[in-house]
Amino acid sequence: MDEYFGQTHLEIDSAYYNKLDIRSFMLMLKDPSYCYKFYWLEAIVDLISEDVTETTFNEIIDEMICNAWYSVREFHIHLSGLGPNGEVKDGLERAVLTLAELSDLPANASKVQIRNAIRWHDAELYKAKEQLTHMVPYRAMAGFFASSGMDNVPWNSTLKMAETISTFNSEISALPYTLGSTSKLAKEVWFHPDWIRMIQDHTVSILGWIQYEKVKWLQNNNPEVPGLVYKLLPMDEKMRKLGKVRNLWEGILSQQSIQDVFTGKLIVPNQYDIDHFIPWSFVMNDELWNLMPMDSSLNSAKSNRLPQWDPFFRRFSDNQYVLYQMIHEKDEIHKLYEQCWRDNLHSIWAGQELYRPGNTKEQFDAILSKNMRPVYDSARRQGYEIWQI
Repeated sequence: MDEYFGQTHLEIDSAYYNKLDIRSFMLMLKDPSYCYKFYWLEAIVDLISEDVTETTFNEIIDEMICNAWYSVREFHIHLSGLGPNGEVKDGLERAVLTLAELSDLPANASKVQIRNAIRWHDAELYKAKEQLTHMVPYRAMAGFFASSGMDNVPWNSTLKMAETISTFNSEISALPYTLGSTSKLAKEVWFHPDWIRMIQDHTVSILGWIQYEKVKWLQNNNPEVPGLVYKLLPMDEKMRKLGKVRNLWEGILSQQSIQDVFTGKLIVPNQYDIDHFIPWSFVMNDELWNLMPMDSSLNSAKSNRLPQWDPFFRRFSDNQYVLYQMIHEKDEIHKLYEQCWRDNLHSIWAGQELYRPGNTKEQFDAILSKNMRPVYDSARRQGYEIWQI
């Protein structure tokens, strides 16, 4: 894929260009006003890949809610930023948050659980879902109309738009879908057979293109969020790299008592977890400077919430300084520290400032606080809750 009309160019077999307007298809994601334009097309591609040939607005929007759930709930991503008073602007994000309020679904709920919850609360979700049908299903076709030189598109009338789409499809050029005459969420959506074949032949490439464009949009609207590219789908636990850090803390605990940051009690070997001070779901890394041994019984309770900065950061920094002292005083601990370099020591500031030899306790605390506090505050602004122990 390369840049094309300011977007990533999608490589499609040339044979399809003879009967389908691929150029206009690639304009379906151009200049979106809200993020749910990406989720609309993504849901359609998902359904077509499952051999669905006709559906309804309601079923497409259910798919959109499922696809957006994880980013909004687990990672606190704002799909289209916030308004001047902190209000959620994106209709799909509002639908996800409404479902979260109505249900007891966990942030990492499965797609099946989300679908079941949508059906259970369908009446209460109706207004939020119905608002998503006002513009995007029609505006998504704007590139096709513009490419043909079509003027006077009746954007303000959904009834006339459905007729316009049908006429365009039969008289000018095949469109990915046409619409029925039923109103609101029950409106029928019929996928064109030629577009079905093209999309099924290129599903992986098309979804990759949509994801790429979506990530660019979301990053612009969430400038403080790190690792956003990893926050569109459920977490893969294989991404976690904690083994070497655990070995390091095991070596330290064999020679030095360490107090739990939250309880003040001594960490008991084999009864602790390695956990993140600032949640992994925000930082999306396993950097040594953010990790600590923590009583196993508290880890699940903390989940992906933030500890209070005071007094817990001070205790966390004290433990980190014990680690710092031992890696420079004990050869066997330093060797364990070196084994963390590949997976847990990527931050330039940590290597050049925090873990360099010669820091006093005050210097170490100041360096750690200077670099962690902005990340902590960003997570707080993004909506991460404070853990009340």
